[in-house]
Amino acid sequence: MKTALKIVVPILLLAILAPISFYFGLSMWGDWHDEWSGYNASTYIGDGVCNIAVVPIQGEISSYGASFDEFGNQAVTTIMGDTLALIEQAETEPGILGVMALVDSPGGSPGAADLITTELKKSALPNAAFIINAGLSAAYLISTGADTIIASPYSDVGSIGVTMSYLNYSKQNAEQGIDYIALSSGKFKDYASPDKELTAEERALLERDLAVWHDVFVKQVAENRKLPVEDVVKLADGSSLPSSLALEAKLIDKIGDKDTVRQWFAEKLSLTQEEVIFCE
Repeated sequence: MKTALKIVVPILLLAILAPISFYFGLSMWGDWHDEWSGYNASTYIGDGVCNIAVVPIQGEISSYGASFDEFGNQAVTTIMGDTLALIEQAETEPGILGVMALVDSPGGSPGAADLITTELKKSALPNAAFIINAGLSAAYLISTGADTIIASPYSDVGSIGVTMSYLNYSKQNAEQGIDYIALSSGKFKDYASPDKELTAEERALLERDLAVWHDVFVKQVAENRKLPVEDVVKLADGSSLPSSLALEAKLIDKIGDKDTVRQWFAEKLSLTQEEVIFCE
């Protein structure tokens, strides 16, 4: 009898301890794997629960680097490369079903905005632009690349136009005894320098370029929003519109909040609103 107990007791203990050890071992391996695979280091957009990637279009839109204020503090910036990578990652990451561009920007680099707009347009995932406070200039262009544009009731929308305005320091330099020495290999090589007066010929060149880029902007908005070019031309004076007027002008599709955006995704993806979870 004692011999039987000696055999049975260890077997019972092993039967009890084995599952417990397996559970804790699996849990520890999972934590280690998540950490070193990059899951916990935010290399994934999703967390296993959320399903809508959030792409921030905030602050100045930049082609390559961050911007800084006068005190050397880094300002909120939308960097083209990071934004493109995020949209592309959303396309391939399991569990991500859509993309929301969260827009709050006065604009920035038109070239960077053009590439981001194109990436949104070609995305196979349903995508929406949600304008919080400002979707202006290059930021509005990006918004037009989305399947739909929803704006908050207090947002500012549009500002379709191009600017190359700058400060002229030539008079200040003269007062301080600073001379501008022109050394250029071409007649117009240093045109638009803030340290000298702009000549009539130079102004004509700049205004020519502005007109070309303005037309490109107008045509892109018209194409993306499926509006007659003539209608967009009337709006393209550089001014912005409150969301209610932007809705009347068909620059946006709806006025609402994040629940409005959530409802749009729910309808697109045949989900309930509760099942639409933003990755924030």
